[in-house]
Amino acid sequence: MLKYTGLENKNVLVIGLAKSGYEAAKLLQKLGANVVVNDGKDLSQDAHAIDLENMGVKVVGGAHPFSLLDNEPLIFKNPGIPYTVPLIQEAERRGLHILTEVELSYLVSKAPIIGVTGTNGKTTVTSLIGDMFKKSRITGKLSGNIGYVASKVAQEVEEEDYLITELSSFQLLGIDQYKPHISIITNIYSAHLDYHENLENYQNAKKQIYKNQTEEDYLICNYHQRHLIESESLKAKVYYFSTQQEVDGIYVKDGYITFKGFRLIHKDDLVLPGEHNLENILAAVLAALLAGVSVRAIIDSLTTFSGIEHRLQYVGSNKTNKYYNDSKATNTLATQFALNSFEQPIIWLCGGLDRGNGFDELIPYMNNVRVMVTFGETQEKFVKLGENQGKYVIKATDVEDAVDKVQSVIEPNDVVLLSPACASWDQYNTFEERGNKFIKSFQAHLPSL
Repeated sequence: MLKYTGLENKNVLVIGLAKSGYEAAKLLQKLGANVVVNDGKDLSQDAHAIDLENMGVKVVGGAHPFSLLDNEPLIFKNPGIPYTVPLIQEAERRGLHILTEVELSYLVSKAPIIGVTGTNGKTTVTSLIGDMFKKSRITGKLSGNIGYVASKVAQEVEEEDYLITELSSFQLLGIDQYKPHISIITNIYSAHLDYHENLENYQNAKKQIYKNQTEEDYLICNYHQRHLIESESLKAKVYYFSTQQEVDGIYVKDGYITFKGFRLIHKDDLVLPGEHNLENILAAVLAALLAGVSVRAIIDSLTTFSGIEHRLQYVGSNKTNKYYNDSKATNTLATQFALNSFEQPIIWLCGGLDRGNGFDELIPYMNNVRVMVTFGETQEKFVKLGENQGKYVIKATDVEDAVDKVQSVIEPNDVVLLSPACASWDQYNTFEERGNKFIKSFQAHLPSL
């Protein structure tokens, strides 16, 4: 951890306890600040609040009194708290500086930062980069919106490491000096307009990721959204990624992921499915290459990385068949996405809680479905859907039985996909439990060694 002295004896107000507020308050005290923590909920029995008080941090819970602003504190706000909260509005009216916890991670990190943001794909890209580092000789630690508080992880990294941080638009709104060495914008679509009010504000929040970058830094962007940054005054070296054409950066040519004319791997050898994941892979590979990760480690990751748990998660192969766990697909939109991710024949495991809706919107995405194995309360709806589309349909009692029944109909190069399009609560407590049962059943059918 860098010995940052810029906050010594400064009055600091942390608004919103939660996990990031707790870690930020501890670090701020370590850096010599006069820290007060405030949260609108009652904190009298909160374990984190009690711990902070035992450390000498003042904690104010149950309300947001304006008096907390009287000593003109520097404010670190939980990113989920909107700027429309009266205390935040009053702080802005008084001209107080409002930051988020990721700013602290930059101030104390010895390691350079890889920052990843975007509307879709940022968790996959962040996780994939982390996996590439794990398979290399360079240490890269995950942090940020992916579930590990950035200011805590930043205290653990060394100069030769990398801090790999997933960044939400909420977090990026509250930065000042924050500067990744390598920035990635996966894509920017309309999202979180309830928070940002309009698309332009949302886009500008995402663009914060590169505002402090210099000529020594890198910005990786989606070539097909280059119009979003072309008018900007950029100092960083810009590289693009594209699945459709050669670009200054990384792209797919003749089926191969290619960087500066060098072929790394054929897309058929990747285990993460779908065009959307191909874009994610390109962004992650380029970042890893720029950070010095070896090509061997990158290829090792691309042929083994399972993805995000229960979200089109690659769970393994049995002979020529790959199995994917998409148990988190609890609605038709998510399952459309999954079915559209494969060019091979699909054995589709589907069904679950009946919420009264139909499934006809899945029809345009069923072209590659060869067999349907259905279960749960919506079983008969899926039987009717499949038979109307001329598919071979098998009834199963649950996910485990579905995997058993797959074995009698599977053919070489079929993909086995659990993407239920329904919630799990008719048979399982959570979609995680359903996904884990699928994985366990797949493993039970692997050949004995």
